Amino acid sequence: MTDLGGFHDHIARVDLTDESVDYESIDQEDAEKYIGARGLGVKYVFDQGPDVDPMGPENLLALMNGPLTGSQVTMSGRIAVCTKSPLTGTVTDSHHGGWSGARLKWAGFDGLLFEGKADEPVYAVVEDGEVELRDASHLWGMGFHETRDTLEEEVSGAYGRNLSVMGIGEAGENGVRYACIMNEDDRASGRGGTGCVMGSKNLKAVVVKSTTKMPKPADSETFKQGHKQAMQLIQESDVTAPNEGGLSLYGTNVLMNATEEMSGLPTRNGKFTSTGDARGGGFRSDDEAFDAEMVSGENVRENILVDEPTCHSCPVACKKEVDVDVMHKGEEMNVRTESYEYESAWALGPNSGHTDRDEIALMLQRCNDHGMDTIEAGNMLAMAMEMTEEGKLDDLGEGIDWGDSEEMIEMLTRIANRDGELADLLAEGPRRVADRMDAHDNSLAVKGQTIAAYDPRCMKGMGIAFATSNRGACHLRGYTPAAEILGIPEKVDPVEWEGKGELTATFQDMHAISDSFDICKFNAFAEGIEEYVLQYNGMTGRDVSEDELLTAGERIYALERYYNNLNGFDGGDDDLPARFVEGAEGAVPGQGGVEGSLVELDEMKAEYYDVRGWIDGVVTDEKLDELDIDVGPGTGVSAGDSAAPADD
Repeated sequence: MTDLGGFHDHIARVDLTDESVDYESIDQEDAEKYIGARGLGVKYVFDQGPDVDPMGPENLLALMNGPLTGSQVTMSGRIAVCTKSPLTGTVTDSHHGGWSGARLKWAGFDGLLFEGKADEPVYAVVEDGEVELRDASHLWGMGFHETRDTLEEEVSGAYGRNLSVMGIGEAGENGVRYACIMNEDDRASGRGGTGCVMGSKNLKAVVVKSTTKMPKPADSETFKQGHKQAMQLIQESDVTAPNEGGLSLYGTNVLMNATEEMSGLPTRNGKFTSTGDARGGGFRSDDEAFDAEMVSGENVRENILVDEPTCHSCPVACKKEVDVDVMHKGEEMNVRTESYEYESAWALGPNSGHTDRDEIALMLQRCNDHGMDTIEAGNMLAMAMEMTEEGKLDDLGEGIDWGDSEEMIEMLTRIANRDGELADLLAEGPRRVADRMDAHDNSLAVKGQTIAAYDPRCMKGMGIAFATSNRGACHLRGYTPAAEILGIPEKVDPVEWEGKGELTATFQDMHAISDSFDICKFNAFAEGIEEYVLQYNGMTGRDVSEDELLTAGERIYALERYYNNLNGFDGGDDDLPARFVEGAEGAVPGQGGVEGSLVELDEMKAEYYDVRGWIDGVVTDEKLDELDIDVGPGTGVSAGDSAAPADD
């Protein structure tokens, strides 16, 4: 039982096998040690036991909000989805914005825990502190957009459209290992295959209905002080200032030109980098002209932007909704989609060898409707293109050529439905494709999940961050480009490796805190630990110091790492694709001022492990004790032991 402000002390545990719902309190000690959302969700997943089949009924799917979710705190509309990933076999947490996190809090819940598997498709309706399961047979086979529209009509009732629908499309139903959970208008818990887990449980959607009931701070004066400081910093930041900052004007895609100009944009499956040194032809591959400006945030705003929707309590409005007319297969198609994100546009564009802005919008819309991670989908197509070029798909009798955007559009739908041998193969994700086709040299994956739109040869912090991310390659576990590109909290040399291990660990701990609050990471472009402490203490009524809160972030990260250790992961898995460390024949391992650069991964790992107090990527018993991590009953493995990686 917790008496902390910002919590309802109300969790629903839903057993889909017998369609029962039990309600339980939150352990006070866990709430204090793991904050909420990501931290508390990972603790629930850990306590379920690490030795589970990610697609089996025993795997836990936790939808969690945090103590600041749904409050006046800026950008506090996020929700964490925590589970064991079917893509990587690691613990994963994946977040989305919009309004569902806030509405879940307003509906009286701190989280929903789904376990088991329903005999037939179901969906859950959450309202006034209760959860009801309903038949979803009529929804099975629908894309997410039709599912959302159907449920908005079917469930609205007295609340009208004041509800949120979180659900899956065909990719989740068909076990695509990087299927995601979609929310409202094209927001996604994108990475790690959370939608695949949802589909494996025959859970089609979760509908949350509520009126606006913002949580009241336990210490209003402290909260008010923190909120005032945070708002001032956000309004003064060049990155977040409403209607002035880069994110507000151009969304996340403000990074396309910035990254290209520093020769940090991977292209053609990371074989090359695109450079802004020669606008109109900056891509150095086979003398082919290439300019990522064509798919940049500036270009999108000038030509196809139609709306700028926002999330709960957010003045930044980074979402950029677009409307385009695309000719595909001889048919003109109108596409309206939210939102044209940087990493997604990169994966489905430059990394796949083309810069057709409008066709990328159609690909984004298809991924969102099918419920499929745009980064992983784009990178899987790029991997298939490189394999086609090298003849590795000849035995399948089909392949896909670089930049063939028309075929890419079709292949996305085929992957979602596992239609054909190549599509079925690509639906398995990079690790399984590499194992089956002897294509490890073509994979951009770390721990089974592919990188995002930052070349680690040109941003060394991103290299160690990709390698040590607990959920597989990820830019969001420790976003070092904040310092390497934007100079936040201070500018660091992107190609200098020394100090990047410590920088990455700091970012990882800070993001574990914000993910557990659950607030948007964009807060970190303006706010610091002082504002975090004031708002957290003000909401909960606690009196933690900056060091105590940072220790909580480290504890969360270490618990995730220990979960992975129990599944057989160690320092050998903190790796990078060989082309970034050793180079690759025919590749350009850096251009402009970073020509010839490779990643000093071993040196950075040694520095990182020293900062962490781990041995070869493994959390020691001493570190577990120091961080007061209770690994007691429920794990099935004693502290210090290890288990073989699950055959997931």
